[in-house]
Amino acid sequence: MTTDHYRLPHDLGMGGVSLGNEFRVTTDAQAADTLAAAWECGVRYFDVAPHYGLGLAERRYGQFLHHQPRDSFVMSTKIGRLLKAGREHRDQQQMPFSPSPNAEVYDYSRDGVMRSIEDSLQRTGLDSIDIVYVHDLSPDNGALPKPWDEVWPEAVGGAFPALCELRDEGVIKAWGMGVNCPEPILKCMEDSDPDLHLLASQYSLIEHDEAVETVFPKAREKGNSFVIGSALNAGFLAGVHRYHYGPENTMISATRMEKRRKIKELAFDHGVDVLAAALQFAKAPDVCQAVVVGMGRPDEAIDDVAAMANPVDPSFWDALKEEELIHPDAPTPDGASVARKRPRPAGRGLCQSKVWLTRPRPGARPSSAQLRWRCGGA
Repeated sequence: MTTDHYRLPHDLGMGGVSLGNEFRVTTDAQAADTLAAAWECGVRYFDVAPHYGLGLAERRYGQFLHHQPRDSFVMSTKIGRLLKAGREHRDQQQMPFSPSPNAEVYDYSRDGVMRSIEDSLQRTGLDSIDIVYVHDLSPDNGALPKPWDEVWPEAVGGAFPALCELRDEGVIKAWGMGVNCPEPILKCMEDSDPDLHLLASQYSLIEHDEAVETVFPKAREKGNSFVIGSALNAGFLAGVHRYHYGPENTMISATRMEKRRKIKELAFDHGVDVLAAALQFAKAPDVCQAVVVGMGRPDEAIDDVAAMANPVDPSFWDALKEEELIHPDAPTPDGASVARKRPRPAGRGLCQSKVWLTRPRPGARPSSAQLRWRCGGA
């Protein structure tokens, strides 16, 4: 069992779901501009998967990243799905906005791992991958050919030892699960020797109890850590009417809508940017190395980088705990404890002060002046 686990040198990463046309069409030009904006703002960790756009996101990442020095950024991708081209786009229902003709074939065997990594290297044009996640071997994935626990032995006997071998030989730096449910992560820590997991759709201001109570304690025991994905719940905490993924992700429960409303109200009372609070909350646990955020437009990349550095009033975290909007044991960026309730300011007008931010129109590349100003450059 390895004891010298890899540490990510970056606390913010760019997620590739949007550049795979998961939610809507993103043009090649818009994708290139978004990657350029993220890079100029200092983003150096890029996460992607063959699943995102059925190869589209990996190709777009590669078109930009293969021009950068390979030792200047970290790249993670995923295994578990092999892409096979065909005349019929049979996966179009799942990826209706992707022009890719590929179809997915699940394979968690040793050979499947080697083939998947080689295919990802070819699609990106890179000569190495730093981190590999075992993708969507999870009870929420209804597309698996069999229930996930029946597929699991294939991974235990194939993918997991292959990834351990690749890590131990220095071919990759780390591996773990990349899933939306806690069970596979907990099981993987018992059945194999992973390092770093992509904890997706499980740790945000909206939902995090299971991670705090079960997943994080086990990770501490095993010396594992996490990259947090979907800290904004696929844009929900940023104000988008969408919660996570799938064909019904715009049908959001009243409970979640109400919780977001209460969080936004407290943020207003404390002068806090919800985007900054959401991202910094996700990074706060000691077992969390980085936060990966979907960036589909240049302005989103600029805003996310700025949000990680924007100050958040410590009393905001106390208020969230007092109102029972976050778990009492959830770590906060400043280690806040529950304090006396802060009175709501009187006379809440529409706006007591406004700062108009210059941002590019959707689809347009921001100017260098905009990038320098928002990203803290000269």
